[in-house]
Amino acid sequence: MPEDAARNEAPEKEKEEGRELTEQEASRKLTGTFGRKKLAYTARAATQVFEVDGKKVSYFYVDYVADGADPAERPILFCFNGGPGSSTVWLNLGLFGPKRMQFDDEGFKVGMQGRLVDNPYSILDVCDVVCIDAMGTGLSRAGKEEDQKAFYHFRKDIEAFAAFIVRYLNRNGRWASPKYLAGESYGTLRAAGLARELFDRYDVEFNGIMLISAVLNYQTVKSDYAWKLFPPGNDLPYMLYLPTYAATAWYHERLPKKLQDRKLADFLEEVEEFAMGEYWTALAKGDNLPHKERQRVLKRYAAYTGLSEEYVDFYDLRVNILRFCKELLRDRKRTVGRIDSRFTGIDRVPAGDGIESDPSLDATGGVAASALNHFLRVELGFDTEEIYEIMSAEVLQNWDYEDFKNQYVDTSEALREVMSRSPGTKVWVANGYYDLATPYFATEYTFSHMGLDPEVRPNVTMEYYEAGHMMYIHLESLRRMAGHLRDFVKATS
Repeated sequence: MPEDAARNEAPEKEKEEGRELTEQEASRKLTGTFGRKKLAYTARAATQVFEVDGKKVSYFYVDYVADGADPAERPILFCFNGGPGSSTVWLNLGLFGPKRMQFDDEGFKVGMQGRLVDNPYSILDVCDVVCIDAMGTGLSRAGKEEDQKAFYHFRKDIEAFAAFIVRYLNRNGRWASPKYLAGESYGTLRAAGLARELFDRYDVEFNGIMLISAVLNYQTVKSDYAWKLFPPGNDLPYMLYLPTYAATAWYHERLPKKLQDRKLADFLEEVEEFAMGEYWTALAKGDNLPHKERQRVLKRYAAYTGLSEEYVDFYDLRVNILRFCKELLRDRKRTVGRIDSRFTGIDRVPAGDGIESDPSLDATGGVAASALNHFLRVELGFDTEEIYEIMSAEVLQNWDYEDFKNQYVDTSEALREVMSRSPGTKVWVANGYYDLATPYFATEYTFSHMGLDPEVRPNVTMEYYEAGHMMYIHLESLRRMAGHLRDFVKATS
C-alpha cells in the first residue's frame, strides 16, 4: 500500500471506530485564603465517563474540595457557562476558582498572555465548587463524532448534565451536602431546565440557584429558537434593551450634559419608566402612532441613547443591538461590545449596520486560553494532547432547539415549577448594567411575568453591577459579587 494511502486510511478508521474514552485525573493539594479564611483544599482536573441513551461520553470537570470537611455539612456548587458552545473557563478562572485571570481593576486586558493571580474573592471558604464543561467544549467529548453532535441539543444537553451531577454525588458521597447550581448566560437557561430535570427524575433539590447574566425567555432578546436578533414582529426586545443602550451611552459620555451629570442608577430609573411607558405604548401603536406623539418619543429616545434623532427616525424608533454597537461611536470610528459595552473595537470601515467582531470577546478570549491551558497542563499536571475548546463555533452553529419548534425558547416555566414544588429553593440573580447580550431589564421582565406565587416571590434576589456580561472581570464588581454570593450560601445552607 502506498504511504499516502496508509496515512489517509488511519483517520477514516479512527472516525468509524471513534476515540477511546478513558477516565483521567490530575490533582494537587493546595492552600489559599478566601474571605479572609485560610483553607486547605484539593484542586482536581478530571474526566467522568458514562453512557447516556446508549452513547458513551466523557465530561471534563475541575473541582475544588476542602480537605477534611464533613460532606454532610459542606455545601457543594455545580457551575457551567453557556453559549451554547462556551467552556466553563469564565466561571472557573473568573469567579469561583482559587485562581483568576488577570485583568486591570476595570476589567481590561493586561499584556498579551493571560496570567493567573490568586483569587481571594472565591467563595471556597463556604462551599466546594465543581466546574463542568458542556459536550464539545473544554475537553468534553463523545466516543463517536455523530454521538457528540447528538448532545448539541437543548434536551440532550440537560439530560447529560443531570446524569453527570448524579454520578458525581454518588462517587463523592455528596448526597447529604447542601447543593447549589450556578449558570451564566445560556447556562442560566440550562440551569432552570436542569433543576427541573434533577428534581423530576432524580429527586435532587437545591438550596440555591445562581443565575449570572440571565436569559430564560428568548422572546425578550431575539425572535425565535434560532439566533436571530430583533426581526419584525417582536417589538419586546426594543423596549427591554433601551435601559442598557442608555447605560452604555452614559458610560461613553454621549449624553446631553443634564443627563450625563446624573448618577447611573438614578438616570436608569427614569429611562426604565420611559421604556415601559411612553416608548412601549408608541411601539404598540405601530403605524397608528400620531405624528406629534412620535416626535416626542423620538426626541427622548435619542437623548437617552446618544444616537441622533435622524438615525432613530431612519429605523422607525427601533434600533437593534448590532446597529447600536456600530452607531454610538461611529464619529470616533469605534464600535462598542455586545458582551460588555464598555469595550471598544476598530472595524475596517466605519460604515455599515453591524460590527465585525465583539471587542469585549476579542479582549478576553486570548487571556482565557493562555490562563486555562497553563493552569491545567502546568499547575495541575493534566496531561492530554486534546485542544481545550474555549469557545466552539461548531457547537453554537449546530445547536438544536427541537423542543421549541414554532415557539420561543423559554425555561422560566421550568424555574417557576421548581420554586413552587420545592419552596425552600432560593434564586440569586446577577445583572451587569453594560451587558447587551442579556440586558438586566429583560431579566426583570421575565421574572415579573413568571407567575410566581406571592409566597415564593421573596425567594428571588436581584443584584446589579456596573460592568458587563462577565461582571466579575471588573474588580469592584467581583468584590461586591463575592460578598453577595457568600451571604447567599450562608443564608441558605
